[in-house]
Amino acid sequence: MRAAVCGPSRKVGRVKIIVGLGNPGRRYRNTRHNVGFRVVERLAARLGADFGREKYGGLVAEAVHRGHRLLLLKPLTYMNESGRCVARAVRYRAVAPDELLVVVDDVNLPVGKLRLRSQGSAGGHNGLKSIAQHLGGHGFSRLRLGVGRQRVGAGLTDHVLGSFASEERAPVEDMVERAVDALLCVLADGLQQTMNDFN
Repeated sequence: MRAAVCGPSRKVGRVKIIVGLGNPGRRYRNTRHNVGFRVVERLAARLGADFGREKYGGLVAEAVHRGHRLLLLKPLTYMNESGRCVARAVRYRAVAPDELLVVVDDVNLPVGKLRLRSQGSAGGHNGLKSIAQHLGGHGFSRLRLGVGRQRVGAGLTDHVLGSFASEERAPVEDMVERAVDALLCVLADGLQQTMNDFN
């Protein structure tokens, strides 16, 4: 099992819910839009948890990392309605916006690149738009995963709902592992230190 390489700090981050965005169902499993699901699935595996239960309109996994209780969530509401599921979890758990971290695909980043931010705009992403709408603002952190731009003349929807090309699969697999490392470091060292280390 791969271990995350975090700094020497042992302070626990404030993040209490990590959401991976994607679409449910086998049809979408390996699409660009579903890399958020892949990251939280891999994180759950590293933490010895699994998505065996349905709650809040999504699949949930619960884990403890360095004494820190954590909820992992995969909305089953489809990408454009992700906010309904996320808002239910946030309200039920009484979690503040800055205790939520969303893992999401980003067509504006090259394949394999990560970008961690404490807040920001939706950047045209319908899943982030839905979450911001249901939470009443953009004050949640997000880990963006580069899935690359579509070819000139190609449609955005077909691009994000399509699979990665064969030459992209190795960089994407590496990105998924580094994203899990980054999330574990957020929990161990906090958001600011992790942004310095991974961005």
